[in-house]
Amino acid sequence: MNSRIKLVMKSGKASLGYKAALKCMRKSKAKMVLISSNCPPLRRSEVEYLAMLAKTQVHHYNGDNTALGTACGKLFNCSILTITDPGDSDIITSEA
Repeated sequence: MNSRIKLVMKSGKASLGYKAALKCMRKSKAKMVLISSNCPPLRRSEVEYLAMLAKTQVHHYNGDNTALGTACGKLFNCSILTITDPGDSDIITSEA
């Protein structure tokens, strides 16, 4: 999974964070949403609900927010990753 996330960050388009995820899903631009394991339950359920309305795939990432931020190649924590363009990665088709 981490290698696919790295490929998305390199060749595709993705946005990090809760607010960016909500914006992408409201505009129906999000293709997939990854939620870290230690994301707060209320926030997680809100993102899942919006993803259902926007017909977006949701994947629960096995690691915590530090691991998800590191997988994205960032030096900070990230609880939600929204993929708008997968690029060369097969992350959307493989997780379907």
